[in-house]
Amino acid sequence: MVKVKEIINRFYRFAPRFIAEPNDPVGLQLGDMEHEVKKMMLTLDVRPDVVKEAIENDVDFIFAHHPAMFVPVHQIDLSNPQQKMYADILKHGITVFGAHTLLDNANGGTSDWLAEDLGLKDCEILLSEKQETWYKLAVFVPENDAEKLRNALGAAGAGKLGNYSHCSYSLKGTGRFLPEDAANPYIGTPGKAEEVAEQKVEVVFPAHLKEKVLDAMRKNHPYEEIAFDLYRVEGLGEKYGMGRIGNLRHPMTVKEYAEFAKKALNVEGVRLIAKDQNKLVKKVAVLGGSGSKFYGDALKKGADVYVTGDVTYHTAHDIYESGLAVIDPGHYFESVCKYRLTDIFKNWTKEENWPIEVMTSRINTNPFKLI
Repeated sequence: MVKVKEIINRFYRFAPRFIAEPNDPVGLQLGDMEHEVKKMMLTLDVRPDVVKEAIENDVDFIFAHHPAMFVPVHQIDLSNPQQKMYADILKHGITVFGAHTLLDNANGGTSDWLAEDLGLKDCEILLSEKQETWYKLAVFVPENDAEKLRNALGAAGAGKLGNYSHCSYSLKGTGRFLPEDAANPYIGTPGKAEEVAEQKVEVVFPAHLKEKVLDAMRKNHPYEEIAFDLYRVEGLGEKYGMGRIGNLRHPMTVKEYAEFAKKALNVEGVRLIAKDQNKLVKKVAVLGGSGSKFYGDALKKGADVYVTGDVTYHTAHDIYESGLAVIDPGHYFESVCKYRLTDIFKNWTKEENWPIEVMTSRINTNPFKLI
C-alpha cells in the first residue's frame, strides 16, 4: 500500500516546500499523512459537491490546488454547508492536501501551463524569483576510504548538477593529528603524532538535503572526529517564481488576442480592459488566480497584455489609465491544473509502481455563470 506521505514527498520533489508564499496555508488540510491510499482525486477546489463526488467514487485522498481551509476553523457548525463538508471528509476517512502557491511557483506548474495555453514562448518568471540555499561540503578523509565516502554522499543526493549526479572534486594532501590518551583513533596510537595521506572531497547540495548528506558523511567516514568545512554558495539550483511573461509566436491585436485567450482557456467569456483594442500585442504576462495588484510588474517587464483573474473596479480604472491591456478570464481559468496534475500523478504512479487509481473531479466549481 501507498501512504499519503509517500505521494506528497514525490510532489515535493517537483515543488519544494520552500517555494510556497509566506502565510499560504499549503499542505495537509484534513486527515492523516500516514493514511493508506487506494484512490486519489485531483480538483481545483474542495467544495461540498466535490466531496460528495469523492465519497460516491470511494476516493480516500483529495489533492487540490486551492486549500480547503484558508482561515482557521474555530467551531464546526453542521448547519453550515462548508463546515459540514469538513465533518463529511473526516467521517469518510478522506485526507485532503492543498498545493496552491507550491504549484503556482513550481517549474512546469500552473504558471507554465497557462503560458503554454496562451501561446507564449521564451518565457521568464514574472514576479520575484525564489532560489534554495545551496551548500558546499569539504571533508577530509583517508585516501583508502575516499571512494566509499564519495559514493555515500552521491547516494544521499549531494553532487547533483542538472543531468549529472555524483559530482565531486578531490584534492590530495597530508592530514596531521596527535591522538590524546582518551582517543580511540582509526589510524595511529594515542600519544604519538601521526601523518596520513588524505583526500579533501568537495560536494555541493541544496539545503533540504543538508541533514541527509551530513548523516551520510558521519556514517561512512572512518574517523572518530571528522574534519570538515561547510559553506553557503550562490548561483546554484533552480529558480522558481509565480507568473510568466513571454512573447507571442505571431503578433495580433488586443481584440484578436482576447478572442484567442477565451478559446485557449476554454472560458465562457473574458473581461477586457484596454484603451486601444487595435494595439498590436507582442509580449504577454500571465498570473493565475487573483493577480490584479501585480499589474505594475507586468508593466515594468514590458507586457502589452496581462492575463489574470478577479480584477476589481477601481484597480481596473488604474490599469486602464496605465495603458496596459488586461484580459480577465475569472479565477476559474486555473482549472487547467486538474487535468495537468492528473497526467503528472498517473506518470508518477507508473514510475513508482503505486497500486492506486487516479481520477479527475468532474465538478465545475466556478460560482459565476455568464447569462
